[in-house]
Amino acid sequence: MIRWFGKKTAEAEIREGISPLYPRLWRFCLMQTGRRDRADDLAQMACLRALEKHHSYQPGTHLDRWLFRIAHRLWLNELRATAVRTGGGLVALEETEIPDQRADTETNIFARQVFSRIGELPESQRVTVLLVYVEGFSYKEAAEILNVPIGTVMSRLAAARKRISGVMRETETGT
Repeated sequence: MIRWFGKKTAEAEIREGISPLYPRLWRFCLMQTGRRDRADDLAQMACLRALEKHHSYQPGTHLDRWLFRIAHRLWLNELRATAVRTGGGLVALEETEIPDQRADTETNIFARQVFSRIGELPESQRVTVLLVYVEGFSYKEAAEILNVPIGTVMSRLAAARKRISGVMRETETGT
């Protein structure tokens, strides 16, 4: 019996890598869609597309970035299609479900307030905040995933920080 000890094929690496990355991919999809059911669908579509397009993946590179890019493009395509069909496509903030599973009550309240404020950001800022501050991608990696210049990522993050901190200060002072 002869065994092959070479590098994994792209398809094999994707099949092995999807499962451990799925929770992060789903969270990314949730922040884009704002709803659990739509996040489920988008994450599953991204996984399916990754398997279908395995030939375009370079084994040994960053599978997480590649999957996030696929999910982001699928979501943009869905928004465009919905906008064409209905003239809309964005989810009302009241319909969003962003669970917070921390045990500490004060931490829960603060985290819920912050995530609520993040949910109120424009989509481009919201997704950028998630990629950099929650998922831990570098500015360069986030720029690659979103297919924008690194300066745009920096600008979106600065605008998001300014807006969230201003709103949180207003909440604290009661104005």
